This record gives sequence, C-alpha cells and structure tokens, in this order.
Amino acid sequence: MQKEKPRLARLTAILTQLQSKSLVTAREIADKHDVSIRTVYRDIRTLESSGIPIVTEEGKGYSIMEGYKLPPVMFTEAEANALITAEKIINQNRDNSLVQQYQSAVEKIKSVLKNTQKDKSDLLTERIQIRHNLENEKTSDYLIILQTAITNFQIYRLEYMSLQNKGSQRNIEPFALFSTNGNWILVAFCQLRQDFRAFRLDCMQSLKPTNTSFSPHDMTLQEYFEQCPRTW
Repeated sequence: MQKEKPRLARLTAILTQLQSKSLVTAREIADKHDVSIRTVYRDIRTLESSGIPIVTEEGKGYSIMEGYKLPPVMFTEAEANALITAEKIINQNRDNSLVQQYQSAVEKIKSVLKNTQKDKSDLLTERIQIRHNLENEKTSDYLIILQTAITNFQIYRLEYMSLQNKGSQRNIEPFALFSTNGNWILVAFCQLRQDFRAFRLDCMQSLKPTNTSFSPHDMTLQEYFEQCPRTW
C-alpha cells in the first residue's frame, strides 16, 4: 500500500480530480488516493464546508457545479516536466490538427507556471528530442475534427482514396479512433456498406459535416476489435 498523502494534499488532489471529469464516483476517488470510502465522504464534506459547490448525484457520484471557476492549478516540477515531454512526443505526430491544438493547450498550461518552473521548462525543452519522424512529416489534418464528430454523433461526408488507389464517396458515422504504426485510423459505420469500416486518416481526401446526426452505436471499441478482422 502506498503511503497516504497528507490530508491537505489529498483534498487538493481530489478537487483537481473533480474538475477533470463531469462525474467522479466515490470508488474512483478512494482507489486513486488509496483511502476508504468513509474517508472520501469525510473529505467531500470538508470541501463542501470550505465553500466548494460540489453536486452529489445519489448512487452515481460527485461533480463541481457548472459555471464555478477555480483558481489556476499549480503544477509540481515533475508534472511540468511530464507536460514538456508529452509536448515533444505530440509534436512528432503525423496529424497536423493534433499538433496545433496541443501546442495551443500547452501554452495556456505554461502560463500558470511559476517563473522558476518556466526557466526549467525552457531548458528541458532544449534537452529533449524524440527520435522518430525526424522529417516532421504531416499526413493528415482531420483528427481533432473527427474527435468532435465522435462525441457529437455527427454524420460526415467522406471522400476517400484507398491504398489501392480506389476512390469513393460515402456518408460515415464516426465511432472511434486509434493509432498504429504511426498512422491514425478512424472506425466508422459506413452508410454505403451498412457496416463498420476502418479508414486511414492519411487516405482521406476531404471530410465535410452534414446537417444530420446519428444514434450512438451499442458497441465498445474493444468489441469492435474482437468482432472485426484487421482491415488497415
């Protein structure tokens, strides 16, 4: 069993955890901080009594009241270093939209670092290099768009050129994304084939939203991998 954090540090960490998701269960909090459920209940009451507007959904979990703004999070040196390392890794990704959006996000994160942390982060940035995709090749620009399509259940019109140079147009219902061998793959329900298909993002010629949405599919990504043969 890991050493229990001092209570003040744990309360701060729980507050950060509550901000990171729309709903957090007591069991998730207990497991993350290696405490009992009873301790979680006591910590939640302490946060509430300090003025944090925590919403309790009976039998489900906890959330922070919508619209409530908390002061910027302060990062430890190790956390700041992890962010710099992640930035270096993502900068070598082949999808341009991911790189641009992450750079924008990490710039905001860096803005809350202490000056001493910023100096160390600048030094670490110069001393870390990811030795793959050294040419910084970008082969797609659709990853962030497709993430939004997945969460909003929006149908898109896809123009696609397969690796066999066969072109096609179809309406798709984006379902999931995964990366393999440096390439991003979209799993989507193809309305043309009336079945799930895998599409390489670097083979997409154009991707345009329609004004229609689709009903969520009753399947997990793991079930897709178990049911569908490899086609990418």
